[in-house]
Amino acid sequence: MEPLFAILVGLFFTAAVYLMLSKFSIRIMLGIAILGNAVNLLLFTSGRLTREVPPIIPDGLDALPAGAANPLPQALILTAIVISFSLLAFLLVLTYRAYQDIGTDNTDEMRVAEPDEPTPPPVGY
Repeated sequence: MEPLFAILVGLFFTAAVYLMLSKFSIRIMLGIAILGNAVNLLLFTSGRLTREVPPIIPDGLDALPAGAANPLPQALILTAIVISFSLLAFLLVLTYRAYQDIGTDNTDEMRVAEPDEPTPPPVGY
């Protein structure tokens, strides 16, 4: 099962990088969301995929049994899901506000502070 998840993680990373290299801010946001899911899936895969033995320490033992899944990546993923959701909500509001003010989501056209015609540097003082 791990090789299938490894291929899926690779596809997620590829799609995320492709979308984040776009010049449209909505595609960049989707790329960031997919990148977060790829990292979560990578952490989940690294913690051993098993259904037979739950990550619970039985009575009388001090550690997990040998074939149990690692609970640490699962806890990290729960935290990462909350953080990535809040980051995505913030980016969505920021992008929507920029679209309201500027009227486009193309990052090449969002250069409000830069002049249209570049002025040459001063020749002398």
